[in-house]
Amino acid sequence: MKPLASDRPFQILLGVVLAVAVLLAVSVPLGISAYLANAVGQLAAFAVLALALDLIWGYLGILSLGHGLFFAIGGYVVAMHLLKHSSEVTGRVPDFMQFMGWSNYPFYWAGARFLPVRGLVAAVVTLLISGVFGYVSFRSRVGGVYFSIITQALVYVAMLLMFRNDTGFGGNNGMTGFSVLFGWPIGSSGVVIAMAVVSVLVLALVLLGCRLLLGSSFGVLMIAARDDEVRLRTLGYETLRLKLDVWCLSALIAALAGMLYVPQVGIINPRLLSPELSLEIAVWVAIGGRGYLTGAVIGAVLVNALKFWLSAAAPELWPFILSGLIVLVVLVFPNGLVDLAKWKLTRPMGVKRLASEAPELR
Repeated sequence: MKPLASDRPFQILLGVVLAVAVLLAVSVPLGISAYLANAVGQLAAFAVLALALDLIWGYLGILSLGHGLFFAIGGYVVAMHLLKHSSEVTGRVPDFMQFMGWSNYPFYWAGARFLPVRGLVAAVVTLLISGVFGYVSFRSRVGGVYFSIITQALVYVAMLLMFRNDTGFGGNNGMTGFSVLFGWPIGSSGVVIAMAVVSVLVLALVLLGCRLLLGSSFGVLMIAARDDEVRLRTLGYETLRLKLDVWCLSALIAALAGMLYVPQVGIINPRLLSPELSLEIAVWVAIGGRGYLTGAVIGAVLVNALKFWLSAAAPELWPFILSGLIVLVVLVFPNGLVDLAKWKLTRPMGVKRLASEAPELR
């Protein structure tokens, strides 16, 4: 697996992403439906989430099975803003407060009306959790399958906590009822398309930012730590700081993806913290090709587009198809769909081909 593939596939993908953003921006005269725009926006959020995992797994060699935690942090924080703003506009308190018999919001909802404040809160909470967890784990040199198991246990504990109705986050029913966004009806076609455009543009920025990071000297150190961390430490490099920085950056990108995703689906509940979602994120990256930014995006888009279609056409088939894709990747395409680009049909060794490939025999 090469640390960085040719720039051509990346440039093509970035161009496609920007073209999609332009098409969505002018979608009204083109007749693109709000439903299609919403699906594209969700796929873009999932692609950002896949990039977050690929950054830590594909380029640093650390598999996290708990990135759904950071995804959910971003989602819950933006949901708090949407719900507080909607209740102020409609004059109706959220359902979970009625259920609990509360007349006032919990103290940690302070400032929820202001989106920049919520964005800062999401960043601080994400950095606090990822920083403490990462420092303890990397300082103890926990790695490999043990790190993966611990991250999955972490997201599972968070899911159990959020299922409690007295946490102030909606309990098992979650939070819904978002009616306005910046004063505009959130279900209107204009707002739906605008959210999709923002999601696609954020995907382009994250994609470009990751590419610039990996092309820098810091990116070279990431590849070196992935391939031979012991040798890198022997040469005098501090791998603890390196891994912690990348881990926290990856967590922030995952939280950003959650902030893009929740307003477009209109609901968030503890199922977003289920270990199954974190496993699925790893499947997207594996199918697309870990260690390739283009592979992570393509894998997330293709797998989730197929899931959207099968969820309506044949929902009972999806688990079997997903399992088949995993087996196919493990046995046939160990580098994911990237391996398809390397496939060449075998043909007989003709005279011209033999002459061109073995000039010493002429």
